[in-house]
Amino acid sequence: MADLFAENQENLYLRIFKSNVFVRDHDRSLKFYVEQLGFSVLADARFEFGRWVAISPPDGSTILALTAPKRGSENYKLIGRSTQIGFITEDINATYELWRSRGVRFENPPQSQLWGGTFARFMDIDGNSFELIASDEMSREIESQRRAAAEKLEAERRAAQELEIAKQVQARLFPQALPPVRTLDYAGVCIQARHVGGDYYDFLSLGHERLGLFIGDISGKGIAAALLMANLQANLRSQFGLARDEPHTFLQCVNQLFYENTVDSAYATVFFAEYDGLARRLRYTNCGHLSGLLLRHDGTVERLDSTGTVLGLFKEWASPTMECQLAVGDTLALYTDGVTESFNAAGEEFGEARLADALMRHREQPARSIVSSIVADIQGFSTEEQHDDITLIAAKCKD
Repeated sequence: MADLFAENQENLYLRIFKSNVFVRDHDRSLKFYVEQLGFSVLADARFEFGRWVAISPPDGSTILALTAPKRGSENYKLIGRSTQIGFITEDINATYELWRSRGVRFENPPQSQLWGGTFARFMDIDGNSFELIASDEMSREIESQRRAAAEKLEAERRAAQELEIAKQVQARLFPQALPPVRTLDYAGVCIQARHVGGDYYDFLSLGHERLGLFIGDISGKGIAAALLMANLQANLRSQFGLARDEPHTFLQCVNQLFYENTVDSAYATVFFAEYDGLARRLRYTNCGHLSGLLLRHDGTVERLDSTGTVLGLFKEWASPTMECQLAVGDTLALYTDGVTESFNAAGEEFGEARLADALMRHREQPARSIVSSIVADIQGFSTEEQHDDITLIAAKCKD
């Protein structure tokens, strides 16, 4: 532990933050540094001790803090002296000619030095003097840094491009069409917190006015979760034929494939429901997922709780299948934790109770509008950055 602490102490991040330059008037000095030297203003604020202005040269991260001390103070006496601050430039002659054309005062043109570099001294409007330095070695270092920065930008561009492609590919894994069922109006949406994510939903046509509704949440986030999500989708689709007549065997096969094709720690919470449109009957298996909410036409809410464990974590998996009868006007909501765990500025979660209230308020709308309205409620409640995928299915039993 002591060795680890010593190693961490040696590797602590450290760089120069600022150097103070004492001036008589901030506005007058800013005009010089910005218009004549081409610096950028990083901060301009007022504190109890006075105004604090931070500026920076076009290249580099060190800050010059412009301070206007009170007349007669010790710091005021430092105005107009050598700051001992040197600026490195790749082409000192070009910089000298550019700044001189803008009215910058130099004590002398660039001159060769015994140590092999070139040196010039210039002053700001208060007489504070600075050094302008260049050398072949410094030029090579600048070029190396520029090349490294360009390579970093290119790598970031490629990574962003690849993420965008991954996002487009993953979007195609979600259902592209809704199999028609005459007694059910349904819709779903997945709004990812990042370019890609681990939430998944699907609608499976089981024939003869039967529909499979599937929603899942993969363990983890980002690219890793997205890859697992694609794996789950492939397993689900490959075993699709079993879902028609043997839904329990279907989930057992999906679990086995997911278990065999992923790392030991990978798993998914899943809610799978089979809706029989002729009988208006819902059979469901909740594999460690959040409870489905069934809003009855009389306003009561039933929770469709977990019936078994998650998929993919254990080789052997089994769960009972539950059944409930639907009536015209009943509305089912399936969702992931990105819905209920969205939080506001006070740290309060949206929660199951608010979701049930939103479902009640929007129940008269078509399913697609219910989904859109609830998502709008969540986003209005949680105005902070989205931290998790928001996935929601709404299904209404109709005539």
